[in-house]
Amino acid sequence: MLYDSGMRSDVEVRLGPGDRERLEAVLADRNSAQKHVWRARIILATAEGCGTMEIMRRAGVSKPCVWRWQRRFMEAGVDGLLRDKTRKPGRAPVPGPVAARLIERTLGAPPGETTHWTSRAMAKVAGLAISTVQKIWRTHGLAPHRLRTFKLSRDPQFASKIRDVVGLYVDPPAHAVVLSVDEKSQIQALDRTQPSLPMKKGRAGTMTHDYIRNGTTTLFAAMNVLDGTVIGQCMQRHRHQEFIRFLNRLERDIPAGKLVHVVLDNYGSHKHPKVRAWLSRHPRWTFHFTPTSASWLNAVEGFFARLSNRRLRRGVFHSLVDLQAAINRYLAEHNQSPKPFVWTADPDAIIAAASRGYQVLDSIH
Repeated sequence: MLYDSGMRSDVEVRLGPGDRERLEAVLADRNSAQKHVWRARIILATAEGCGTMEIMRRAGVSKPCVWRWQRRFMEAGVDGLLRDKTRKPGRAPVPGPVAARLIERTLGAPPGETTHWTSRAMAKVAGLAISTVQKIWRTHGLAPHRLRTFKLSRDPQFASKIRDVVGLYVDPPAHAVVLSVDEKSQIQALDRTQPSLPMKKGRAGTMTHDYIRNGTTTLFAAMNVLDGTVIGQCMQRHRHQEFIRFLNRLERDIPAGKLVHVVLDNYGSHKHPKVRAWLSRHPRWTFHFTPTSASWLNAVEGFFARLSNRRLRRGVFHSLVDLQAAINRYLAEHNQSPKPFVWTADPDAIIAAASRGYQVLDSIH
């Protein structure tokens, strides 16, 4: 319909089939965005033949705003009212060939003697913005600045040892105790040269980077994988003599009549002739060695990691006695609410992953 006097002569709005129902539905919906509500009011009032001033009053908007959305409806209909054409457009996507060339460069060797690409170096070579390089890398999961270390076991009995140890974790023998045993050596009693400051709002806690060494200790630990309790003992050294002393303590603490299966790594003191002689005198004990270069299979390593993160790394110890007392307190706190060790990884998947690693390394060399 054409507008009466007082309206712009170049504005003509015709409500097509269903347009009025859609606009009235926007007004009736309590969840409609307010901007959509007043746009619908502009068009409905225009269709009724209202003048510009009356439309401004009903919609509560300015004259240029009325004209803008009248024009938008004439160009794009109701759909045009429900999207913001005037919103600042986003960045244009990077063309596929450009991204492909950048990915190919990233997977290749960096120039000169540098060890890896940086976003700044890649942006300079590719002629792109640093943010564009970072976006492409993020989209395709590329992180040249990161490096993961690994160590593949070359143990010829890798598969059988994996299944043996995992079998103890998943299905331990009846009427037996399964222990994960290891030692955490060279734990330093470090004191700081100046007092630390606690964390407060807007500032992280502080600690001096230099320190005073007050000696070292070794923690021998045995985790019961069935209930998660840990038996620990600090000693000055970690030779086979200290290991046998720790075994004797375990022998006293473990109830008589129970078989004892011990998971441990291939450290020299664990295989010393005197240790083997001790085993022959204690027939209820059986050692299960992890594959070489696979100490991660030993459950007690997780306990050592938590001890380091929660007690040792930020600890301040004025003496060796202070350090050993802190470790003993942590052991006591841990044993107040222990959790059974639960193994979830499939041993066949571990063996298959190792096999793929061997194949890749053999193909390189």
